[in-house]
Amino acid sequence: MIVYLLKRLLEMIPTLLGITLISFFIIHLAPGKPTDILTELNPKITPEARERLEKLYNLDKPVIVQYGLWLKRIVKLDFGESFSTDRRAVMQKIWDKKQSLLDRRLFITLMINLITFAIILIIAIPIGVSSATHQNSLYDKLMTTTVFIGFAMPSFWFALLLMMFFGVYLGWLPISGLKSLNYDVLPLLGKIWDRASHLILPVFISAFGGLAADSRFMRSSMLEVIRQDYVTVARAKGLPEKKVIYKHALRNALLPLITLIGLSVPGLIGGSVILESVFGIPGMGQLFFMSVMTRDYPMVMCILTIGGMLTLLGNLLADIGYMLADPRIRAKQ
Repeated sequence: MIVYLLKRLLEMIPTLLGITLISFFIIHLAPGKPTDILTELNPKITPEARERLEKLYNLDKPVIVQYGLWLKRIVKLDFGESFSTDRRAVMQKIWDKKQSLLDRRLFITLMINLITFAIILIIAIPIGVSSATHQNSLYDKLMTTTVFIGFAMPSFWFALLLMMFFGVYLGWLPISGLKSLNYDVLPLLGKIWDRASHLILPVFISAFGGLAADSRFMRSSMLEVIRQDYVTVARAKGLPEKKVIYKHALRNALLPLITLIGLSVPGLIGGSVILESVFGIPGMGQLFFMSVMTRDYPMVMCILTIGGMLTLLGNLLADIGYMLADPRIRAKQ
């Protein structure tokens, strides 16, 4: 197994290079340049000053040369400086050591999505199993209707509805940011509740859509497994129904879901763009949106690289999960 993991890690290197190469060329196909934001709104900028800015950012060189310079820095784990007005290092904006751990953008995004993943798995698997074992019952039809609503409802629209109802009309929950203005003067329990209350709506919105997909996927997989011969044999031996379902059938039914979970890892950043923009959460998704709007190439490339690494890591974790769940796969490695 160790040899297999080392082989997969080595295979990830050229794949990641291909992802960064394609991403680099695509973002340069977008109309305009990063310097346009600094020059078009300033009538005092001369053509000479515009050229100096382009040379400063290496934008006067061919794209392939720019990629080579970027790749040379990446080998040293240096993503360069942001093109924004503050000119801070890219990694400093993502992981600012001057801020507390709870306020760093990467930690915020990972925390929200990991909590969401945990909630989805805890709820989706039992719902999928119970719907499969009670097929066509009133409970199954009710769950099917609920998850179809989750599929069809746009997350940003649902978020605005809940913000209006719970935040504006009832005033129960905050609707923006991760902490209140008086956060620093609150006691410890007050700070914990303040952060938790800010996370309730974003986590619920994020989990609702994922819950719909995973529970339906689990139901379909479970329906296929419980029709297999070995499940029929287990029942014929007189084993309790719970043991047949949760010991014999569930383990095999989880295999397709493991793949789905692995492919969901890139959504840790990509799926946060809309959510963090709507709720004003200072995470990676919001930073990515602002960087695209301002054509901040170094920041966009850094976030896309992290997303590519998460994609490859998700595939690797899915393979490891397959081996842990199915001894036949371990035997072939």
